[in-house]
Amino acid sequence: MARRETVKTSLPGAVRESLAASLAGVDAELARRYPGDPGTRQPVHTVYVPADLITAGTVRDWGDQALALLDRHAPDAASFAAVLSLPDDLSGPVYARTRAKLEREPVEDLRIDFEDGYGPRLDAEEDAAAARAASLVAAACAAGTAPPYVGIRMKCLEAAVRDRAIRTLDIFLTGLTEAGGLPAELVLTLPKVTYPEQVRAMVRLCEEFERARGLTAGRIGFEIQIETTQAILGPDGRATVARMIDAAEGRATGLHYGTFDYSASCGVGAAHQSLDHPVADHAKAVMQVAAAGTGVRLCDGSTNVLPVGPAERVHEAWRLHHRLVRRSLARAYYQGWDMHPGHLPTRYAAVYAFYREGLEEAATRLAAYVDRTAASGGGIADEPATAKALSGHLLRGLDCGALDGAEIERLTGLARADLDALAGRAVTTI
Repeated sequence: MARRETVKTSLPGAVRESLAASLAGVDAELARRYPGDPGTRQPVHTVYVPADLITAGTVRDWGDQALALLDRHAPDAASFAAVLSLPDDLSGPVYARTRAKLEREPVEDLRIDFEDGYGPRLDAEEDAAAARAASLVAAACAAGTAPPYVGIRMKCLEAAVRDRAIRTLDIFLTGLTEAGGLPAELVLTLPKVTYPEQVRAMVRLCEEFERARGLTAGRIGFEIQIETTQAILGPDGRATVARMIDAAEGRATGLHYGTFDYSASCGVGAAHQSLDHPVADHAKAVMQVAAAGTGVRLCDGSTNVLPVGPAERVHEAWRLHHRLVRRSLARAYYQGWDMHPGHLPTRYAAVYAFYREGLEEAATRLAAYVDRTAASGGGIADEPATAKALSGHLLRGLDCGALDGAEIERLTGLARADLDALAGRAVTTI
């Protein structure tokens, strides 16, 4: 038998215990501030519809309009691929899956808009619209026809519209509560935030409603919309967005970038306001670092170039939107706004191509990691953090319909539950 080496140490046990005690506060702070990704499905987009235009058939109407646009301007996989310069091996699967998605689930996240898309109205009119929105959402959830995520964007908490914002939120939440309860995936958006104190005020509104209705503390969360320069850099030179996340006390679910308001606040001319302008990239990079590890997810903005009119104009708008969505995905912005039904085909085409073109490499590397045989992964020795990212990539593809569980299991030998475990998600089934 091999001789056992004697291991010697010099530090007394009291040192370890003392260090643990001195770092206990830091340990607790890390756990509180950086809980990691929530491990749930993230929608690939958010669709904003003004409150006065929303109907029980809005989601289906958007899907039908998108399909009609495809029929008119790209009736088959080859023509669609030619417009977007999709590779031959992706053109068929992407087109088929895009059409299937538009037929099955055209909208993943619906926001009924009471802010810019709705504008100032008489109080009685907005009261009625808020109550109607609650009724429509409750009915859709009860019937199983609601999108996976749904909610409202209220007005902001600046002085001029604060009372109106609070009243609309109250009417909407009260209507939902009395119609059977808040939906599991309810989403609220707080726009035009400039100071952390406004986020704290939103937290108080949520707390007061929960107490008034006997809801579990922390039940109501909200997104913070980043549309002002003050939300990125405060007068003291600090990154305000990080302070906003902290001010939300765990209720912040997302940061949404507002392309046009933010660009305008930076002095960018209307002709140059875009997702890929340098001021947008700077703001989104700050948001990304501030949100990393907090469980707060990111959502990119939108393009205002709509695919309408003659075929040449539709194709040009499609190419622009497709390029911008691809660009966002590569920068780890997995969600964005869509402003028109005609954006849906290129949203899903870009998302599906992104996940499908990376399928085999991600699957091979993940299988190699699980087997602990780096050589079979193309010579790349991945670490646990990378395996988590690889499994997260495959799960996002599954969630949106870009990938199938059977093909992933065939390529990796891993079932959905295995991917969930590697990604740190709650285990689900395919």
